[in-house]
Amino acid sequence: MPVFEKLYDEHEKVKVRFVGFTTKDVRYDFGIVYTSMFFGKPLVICMQTGRSALLDPKDIEDHDYLQRIFRIDTKEQAEDLAEFFSDILPATHLAEQYE
Repeated sequence: MPVFEKLYDEHEKVKVRFVGFTTKDVRYDFGIVYTSMFFGKPLVICMQTGRSALLDPKDIEDHDYLQRIFRIDTKEQAEDLAEFFSDILPATHLAEQYE
């Protein structure tokens, strides 16, 4: 008897973008996975800490969330990060996830 029940096992060719940038105080390095999974939200991975999140435009507006999820030190740094993400992450369209 199996110990687990597989919920999904999808294979997909995806677009991945790696981007590094600096602000006045901080250097950032991110990997961004653009996929049709997860309701079309890109998976954003901080290459320095390994922390990741699925982000859409509403998530980007929540600076407290960005500060918490990526362990950003100050509100100003979270605002800088939000500005960067708003320029590079696409507007999310709700993609059908489950049949």
